[in-house]
Amino acid sequence: GLELSVNNHTADFSLTTRAGPSVSLSCLVENSNQDEELLWYREDGEVDLKDGNKVNVSNICISPVAESDNGVTFTCKLVRDTSVQVSVILDVQFPPELTGEESLQIQEDKDVTLSCNAKSNPQAETAWYKDNETLTLQQDRHQVYLTSEVFQLSIKNVESSDNGTYTCVVKSSLGEGRKDFHLIVEDRTVFPTEAIIAAAVVVALTAFFGIVARRDKIFKV
Repeated sequence: GLELSVNNHTADFSLTTRAGPSVSLSCLVENSNQDEELLWYREDGEVDLKDGNKVNVSNICISPVAESDNGVTFTCKLVRDTSVQVSVILDVQFPPELTGEESLQIQEDKDVTLSCNAKSNPQAETAWYKDNETLTLQQDRHQVYLTSEVFQLSIKNVESSDNGTYTCVVKSSLGEGRKDFHLIVEDRTVFPTEAIIAAAVVVALTAFFGIVARRDKIFKV
């Protein structure tokens, strides 16, 4: 009947908390007729415990809880039989953190990618807007890419009509984040072919007439 309990749980469990405040985990030996030494692990790394915090009862504190602690497993084990253990997985919740604005200049016919941080827990809803209206995606020109950390919009062969303000919106039950991208499309640089040809002709004629004007001197030489 020897077993352990962590925060009154005798089986593995998930602990939901918010980023920022501290979290305490208390491991207790149940149904033992002798003193039992305990170990704590964070993932695969052993937690350093003080001597007075190892026998029969052991407490650890995570302070402050960070976003990076989300999904991390803490495990309390019995020293003389490490198969006797209880694990807790931290479910750290935080709202989207997305602010600011960015200006981008892009030439016509080039490709551009707008990228936003999409990290949040619980998972957020995402959307793209253009000039405060829901962006209508064109299958052959627009591509949306979403992972747990990144929300991107790619536009192929940018046109002058793509000028405007694009807004990335990431919204969860804990809050909303948004970022503006001011896209400025520049005219494609076109070389003035006719002007180049005309200039080349002028240079060639100038050189020709210069040679003709000096032909007498050249012949004398």
